[in-house]
Amino acid sequence: MSTVLDRPETGEAPAAIRASHIVQGRLVEGDAVRHTSRDLGIDFTTPAIELDALVPPRSQPAPMADVPLAEVIAFLAATGDRLNLDSNPHLQQAVELTAATNVLPMHILRNLVDDARAYLTKDSLFRIVEANFDPAYLDGWVEQVDNLGQKSHVRAYPPRLIHMMAGNSPMAAVASIAQGALVKAVNLFKMPSSDPFTTVAVLRTMADIDPDHPVLRSMSAVYWRGGDASIERTLYRPQWFDKVVAWGGGSAIDNVAKYVGPGFQMVSFDPKSSISMIGAESFADEATMDEVAERAAIDVSVLDQEACLSSRFIFAEGNIEQIDAFCGKLARRLGVERAYSSAKVAPLPMEVREEIEVMQVMDNGYRVWGSPNGTGLVIRSNEPVEFHPTNKTANVVQVPSLSEALRYVNVATQTVGVYPDARKAELRDGLAAGGAQRVVRLGSAGKYCVGAPHDAMYPLHRFVHWMVDEEA
Repeated sequence: MSTVLDRPETGEAPAAIRASHIVQGRLVEGDAVRHTSRDLGIDFTTPAIELDALVPPRSQPAPMADVPLAEVIAFLAATGDRLNLDSNPHLQQAVELTAATNVLPMHILRNLVDDARAYLTKDSLFRIVEANFDPAYLDGWVEQVDNLGQKSHVRAYPPRLIHMMAGNSPMAAVASIAQGALVKAVNLFKMPSSDPFTTVAVLRTMADIDPDHPVLRSMSAVYWRGGDASIERTLYRPQWFDKVVAWGGGSAIDNVAKYVGPGFQMVSFDPKSSISMIGAESFADEATMDEVAERAAIDVSVLDQEACLSSRFIFAEGNIEQIDAFCGKLARRLGVERAYSSAKVAPLPMEVREEIEVMQVMDNGYRVWGSPNGTGLVIRSNEPVEFHPTNKTANVVQVPSLSEALRYVNVATQTVGVYPDARKAELRDGLAAGGAQRVVRLGSAGKYCVGAPHDAMYPLHRFVHWMVDEEA
């Protein structure tokens, strides 16, 4: 097995940001390898990766294996108490550096980091586990008796996980760390190029509390370029890890999938898209239309439309005059700065602008409001546009009824925001049959019920290694 992958750059190069690693709970610093962030093209450096240090042998028990869940959660909650931007220098530095590599602006990054404290509380963490399975399975062997009176003992044993992390929100780092700790896993976090800082900042906060705590010693966080076979063909093996928890776009998921085989599984959070559905009740009067336009704008703009849960298509049940009036109101509200959205984002790509111009010339049921300059654009059509709306772009599609819109739902549909709220119940079975995973009140796409399924699964249940001792 290769020990060190060291690819130092030669010749003159512009200054780069330094990103540190954590290996089995210990800080590792260095500038041996130079990388470029995917989204903004910013250079950053990392230490060389010592592969042997990332793969503790299976003969070595998981550090958290015999640590009571209550102690794990207490340590996570203590970490959450210290995730305060006003007083935590690790987080302060991480936010400053992430703002250079991530498309999200500073005020959104700061608000997302502040949200982490609400996630890492004892009540929330226990609720997450209890929603997945009885916590007793994590702390030992639970006796079961079948219908024939035969006994068995079952345990949710700590797995060995590689987390291929999402980079569209600092909350992804906090959630991944918490989930890996809750199942008492041996964790290797492959950090994203758009944020190779937040994960290390949270783990350094843990080290300030107790540098030898089993939770921290179960964590390694490093960066390598996704698809680097010299690293992945070594790490993505069943003798080292059980599963890879994969977030990311289609190409990233496809790259991981080629390593899946007997003994090495993938728990995939596939790329998704989200929609909204607004009923004829939305046009009852001017005040109602204003409310619906505001709620729809929140869902379209959340995280500057960079997240899977950001709405891109809005199916509207009404006549053309009502829908056009709504589109005008929506376009004006997309350019508003909110806690989790900017007033202006990057302009639409030129090829998308040209496609929209052609649509307008054809005048085949299309109409456009707003601007492609990143302040908000709304396209009304009879069928969904063929391109992927981004950069604060919403496609409003007129439908005779919301039930007719169900034909546009598929397994890539994540979140569906509905107005009025009461109509969620009539639509949810049809949405589930089409493949959707989540239905919410319009305007609430960015909010979550603690412990709810994610992408149609209970993740912790999928992460653990279910072991049974039978007495049949």
